[in-house]
Amino acid sequence: MNDAGTPIAAWLTRLESLSAREIDLGLERVEQLLERLNLELPATVLHVAGTNGKGSCVAMLESILRSTGRTVGCYTSPHVLRYNERIRVAGAEASDEDIVRAFARIEAVRADTPLTYFEYGTLAALVVFVEQGTEIAILEVGMGGRLDAVNAIEPQASLITNVSLDHCDWLGDDIESVAFEKAGIMRAGKPTVFGDRIVPAAITSRAADIGTALILPGRDYDWSSGSTGWEWRGASHQLAGLERPGLAGVHQLGNAAAVLALLEVAGFADLLQAERVNDALTGIRLDGRMQRLEDDPRWLFDVAHNPAAATALEATLRADPPAGRTIAILGLLDDKDVAGVVAPLSTVVDQWITVTADSPRAVSAEDLAKFIIERPGSQSIVAGSIADAIATASTLAGAEDRILVTGSFYLVGPAISELYSRRTQ
Repeated sequence: MNDAGTPIAAWLTRLESLSAREIDLGLERVEQLLERLNLELPATVLHVAGTNGKGSCVAMLESILRSTGRTVGCYTSPHVLRYNERIRVAGAEASDEDIVRAFARIEAVRADTPLTYFEYGTLAALVVFVEQGTEIAILEVGMGGRLDAVNAIEPQASLITNVSLDHCDWLGDDIESVAFEKAGIMRAGKPTVFGDRIVPAAITSRAADIGTALILPGRDYDWSSGSTGWEWRGASHQLAGLERPGLAGVHQLGNAAAVLALLEVAGFADLLQAERVNDALTGIRLDGRMQRLEDDPRWLFDVAHNPAAATALEATLRADPPAGRTIAILGLLDDKDVAGVVAPLSTVVDQWITVTADSPRAVSAEDLAKFIIERPGSQSIVAGSIADAIATASTLAGAEDRILVTGSFYLVGPAISELYSRRTQ
């Protein structure tokens, strides 16, 4: 199958069958294909890794760097509504035709190499970037770092947002093991910004071992917030009068501060101007990240799929309580810490509706409900489908209530699509 005229949906179905395993960490296959493709990659490559906040940091980097007039490409995953979201050039999603042409180019040299879905997508993004003259590429690491497909590409600088427990089946079941995997994106002599004030030993030891300049909050950069805005300082720059980023949540200031630190050490210090930063960050919106439905603001979508993300979501919800109740629709994959996600959110959720997310790896709605009702005072309704969950929440919620949809990209995306489709019928 290498016809550039084949619809993208058919290609994506085909890609799911090329590898015996959905997740198969390792760099060898991507390195082989990069050699065969012989791509002249963008002059500047920035890696963004970490457990949470990667998508937000990529969006902030993209917005600030695009203000220079240079062509910026972004590769992120997973998508919320459509595959094309994963590849952006100059602020626009790649077209079906762009992606299919990239797929066909990869297939022409793949031979019998069994690429995973993610590996194929990573290579396709690079092909699109090259074909469209991308000057700066921002690559989001999919899982871990050391053996992730993105790590086959050499960066000029990197950002690790934070480290918490997630994907434990592949990355390890303790913080230091996960940190070791994420530290694998570091390169000797090239700076890496760490975005959390709590720094695992595996991060600092890896940086020392290979000679990476590790840029830490509280030491090399810092930030503070006031009632109306915030301030940032780096190694040689200070910014005051900054407006809060358009992305909601108190944790977004930390993400923004790390992004500014990365720009300072990656050769873009000239962009550190308050007016430029404000213009770039205040208008950012991301599907599935504290996203409200425009014509019915009761609906709130956030892909908090691990305990750390759920804790951040709980803090944001608590700071902005509804006049009425919070009704939550929850769906999770089976590699997630269900109890760790439910525990913090239970303090702000009045009524749960569990549903099986749209993935073969989803935890069943019945099993999710069992976790929830084990907590004193908690109750859950089991929905037979995402459409049923939406209908149930719509019936239960009054005008002053809030409906939260959370837990997985494989719930949030289909739920948004379902609600959009109902409004166009």
